[in-house]
Amino acid sequence: MTKFLRLLGLVALPVALCAAPALAQTGNCADRQTVVTRLAERWGESRQSMGLAANNAVIEVFASLETGTWTITMTRPGGPTCLIASGLHYQKLAEALPNTDSPA
Repeated sequence: MTKFLRLLGLVALPVALCAAPALAQTGNCADRQTVVTRLAERWGESRQSMGLAANNAVIEVFASLETGTWTITMTRPGGPTCLIASGLHYQKLAEALPNTDSPA
């Protein structure tokens, strides 16, 4: 899960940071409670993980373990919560770190 989130962060965060102003203009942002309520009621999603980005934005992953839907949100300090990405086939993982002691 950690590896996935790191990889996801490397890919999604630069896009999210560039897209945030555009998202606010297209209606994909709302106050956090509204977003959380809609994700729960419409998609059965709950928060699965979260992290703090370099710009102090909170990045959260919501997902439904039953349906496999997922949504990534970003909340800037004092700002609305914006939808960054969403999709299907969410899987909760707990992968071990690769063994780096063995010769290649």
